[in-house]
Amino acid sequence: MSSPKRNNYHLGDQVDSGTFAFTAAESGDYTTCFWANKHKPPVKMTIEFDWKSGVAAKDWSKVAKKGQVETMEIELKKLYDTVSAIHEEMFYLRERDEEMQELNKETNSKMFSLLLCLSVAGLQIWHLKSFFESKKLL
Repeated sequence: MSSPKRNNYHLGDQVDSGTFAFTAAESGDYTTCFWANKHKPPVKMTIEFDWKSGVAAKDWSKVAKKGQVETMEIELKKLYDTVSAIHEEMFYLRERDEEMQELNKETNSKMFSLLLCLSVAGLQIWHLKSFFESKKLL
């Protein structure tokens, strides 16, 4: 087997049967050649060739046995529950943040009103004191 840039990926001499897999590192057409040396007496040969690519080429039976799949399924359910809890917590925190921002606005408004009232009260006391001093009542 050779790549489009003529790199050899597999070469088998005097092989009766076997399997071969590779991951394409180059894009383009790959070349596969089969040959049989001269046989005396001549023989008829059969070559079964099954070319798979992509997901179909993956041997899923070796990836995970049934017990491993069940374990993985349980782990995925745990992860899903964790993600759901984080998602709900995120919405709760957003709601709390909005409430805190509203409380902050209200507090600022009330503090401004309180400061204005205290300022006016101070000015009234100063005015009354100066008024009573001018009338010699204090």
